[in-house]
Amino acid sequence: MALFWCTEALPLAVTALFPVVLFPMMGIMDSTAACSQYLKDTNMLFIGGMLVAISVEKWNLHKRIALRVLLIVGVKPALLLLGFMIVTAFLSMWITNTATTAMMIPIAQAVIEQLYSSEEKVDELVVDRADKSECQPNGNAKQLTENVKVTPDNEQNGNINQAFEMPEKHLTIEEPIKQEKSATVLEIDLENDKLNKDKQARRLKKHLKLCKGMSLCVCYSASIGGIATLTGTTPNLVMKGQMDELFPGNNNIINFASWFGFSFPTMVLLLALSWIWLQFLFLGTKFKKNFGCGRKPEQKEKEKRAYQVIVSEHKQLGSMSFAEICVLVMFTLLVLLWFLRDPGFMPGWATISFNKGGKEYVTDATVAIFIALMMFIFPSELPSCNATTFNLGKNGRIRPPPPLLDWKTVNEKMPWNIVFLLGGGFALAKGSEESGLSTWLGDKLTPLQSIPPVAIALLLCLMVATFTECTSNVATTTLFLPILASMAKVIHLNPLYIMLPCTLSASLAFMLPVATPPNAIAFSYGQLKVVDMARSGFFLNIIGVLVITLAINSWGFYMFDLGTFPTWANSTGKP
Repeated sequence: MALFWCTEALPLAVTALFPVVLFPMMGIMDSTAACSQYLKDTNMLFIGGMLVAISVEKWNLHKRIALRVLLIVGVKPALLLLGFMIVTAFLSMWITNTATTAMMIPIAQAVIEQLYSSEEKVDELVVDRADKSECQPNGNAKQLTENVKVTPDNEQNGNINQAFEMPEKHLTIEEPIKQEKSATVLEIDLENDKLNKDKQARRLKKHLKLCKGMSLCVCYSASIGGIATLTGTTPNLVMKGQMDELFPGNNNIINFASWFGFSFPTMVLLLALSWIWLQFLFLGTKFKKNFGCGRKPEQKEKEKRAYQVIVSEHKQLGSMSFAEICVLVMFTLLVLLWFLRDPGFMPGWATISFNKGGKEYVTDATVAIFIALMMFIFPSELPSCNATTFNLGKNGRIRPPPPLLDWKTVNEKMPWNIVFLLGGGFALAKGSEESGLSTWLGDKLTPLQSIPPVAIALLLCLMVATFTECTSNVATTTLFLPILASMAKVIHLNPLYIMLPCTLSASLAFMLPVATPPNAIAFSYGQLKVVDMARSGFFLNIIGVLVITLAINSWGFYMFDLGTFPTWANSTGKP
């Protein structure tokens, strides 16, 4: 399965179905036990989260949030980069990284194109003004011409000889001036053409560089934002499922609130460092200029035009519809219920009302499915009893308003392959445990006990971050986590100390277009080369690993009490 996942000889979801056939035939697990791994609590959490995300996408709530934030941060180069990164990371916390990138990249491209076209228009305006000023007649020449009207050579008896004066004035004064001026203008025009071509080439190069930086900032921040929440990206759910499978007595140590408390600061720090790195790489080191300090009038005009693009996009959305307001309320309620279910520092609503007697009846999956069900029930329009053509059905009866979410939309947008992929990972982990493979692999890794835990975590994070560049991040975590859990048990190290940072490292796929779908979407616009992504992504991978190592050895160390070997790590999932 590892070989098939790495080479993608078969679709990932098809490979994930192997345990259903092979485990019973090999006598490892019976068919019932193998099939029951494919729809566990974690899978339902994924499905519920995706249903809510699909509702947000259907009613364009995510686009409204994105444009509103961009209107706040403005279009100065550095702040524009930061604005797109913040919006993309925030949306990626709640909806899929791929959907977030697919929505944000076109908006980014539109803003950048407007910046470029505005700069061209401003330059043309400056050139036109310069040409007009050059075409103004010379004041001294005019005065000299006027002074020639009365001279001893062209005056007879006090009367001016007009027939003689006109050609004389033309030959003696204006012709040399015009000849000299036309030669000068020709030289100036040639010089201006050369300067304009050089300026246009520099402007095009600068535009292309900004396009590359903007595309990379969107796809990178989509991957970074996904690590902040438990449902943000699939490897996080794999980690949650593996913990519950391998250590059933872990007292629900990984839930939405605890994950957010650890991963959100990690995400913010990594996002800030990524912004600084991309700004240095694509905007240069002139930070005052990047932030818009000391701007020229034409620069202000260019930024004003780009800002109008965002304003017009926002105006096209109109005012918030009833459906958008309902989805926003539901989404906010979901986040609040997740946070307050079992916050840790106080009893949660689920602990007080449902989870009694040491049993956890209500989980994060329960909340997600509850809100998803409400999406299918709540109407997308305010109900009306007026018998108008708008709300009358074919049979003449008043039709009910459509719900916020319908199954046709779900069927089109739900990534069902991930559900099977998650299940296949859980089945593989269970089979490795039942057969004794995990224990055997853990025993082989015993020599690592002599290495300091910090070095173990750092090396494993680097290995996972490298591996995930060539393999799906879900497949990477599915393969590595059971082995890492067994190793931690053998060397008496808290399993979270290595499983948690390695899970986050699986999302550090920044170097190759094939590493993750957001990278592929950004690459498909044709401005990026593989070398651009590899150069920026290599250093960003190192930054990411160092930030994650810092997080697990600072606030994460005290949050999860990683200095002790917990009692639940001695237990197994065997009945």
